[in-house]
Amino acid sequence: MFKSFIGKRSKSVKNTVERGAVKKFAEAIGDLHPIYVDEEFGKQTRYGQNIAPTTFPRVFEYGKIENFNLPNVGLIHGEQTFEYKRPLLVGETINCYTEIKDYYEKRGGHGFMGFLVLSDNGEDQAGNIIFTTKSVVIITEEVRKVLTV
Repeated sequence: MFKSFIGKRSKSVKNTVERGAVKKFAEAIGDLHPIYVDEEFGKQTRYGQNIAPTTFPRVFEYGKIENFNLPNVGLIHGEQTFEYKRPLLVGETINCYTEIKDYYEKRGGHGFMGFLVLSDNGEDQAGNIIFTTKSVVIITEEVRKVLTV
């Protein structure tokens, strides 16, 4: 169903790691560690400033892959991992894009399920990878029926 999209990626989108957004995110996840929210504390760390929580890239925009559309409902969040080369620094601007890495199907108790493997990536202004996330979206038989119509 989505095999032809493997390897396709979106155009990069600029995102800024904004101090206010980092604070709101830290509050939302219940982790107000001073390295995220206290400027004086951040200055005393090895980074010399505040950093964003590990899962903060979930709030970034990654662009759209041309002609690739999934419904907004009926999908199952299967798995997600984050890999960092270095932390996200508060105030920096990064370029983000998404890429389709794989698609495969398995038979389940309610028919075939599709497994879509996506990679979201963030690069600094020099093009160096800062982070990569891998996520698996499970597409149920019911959603697959709608997509094939």
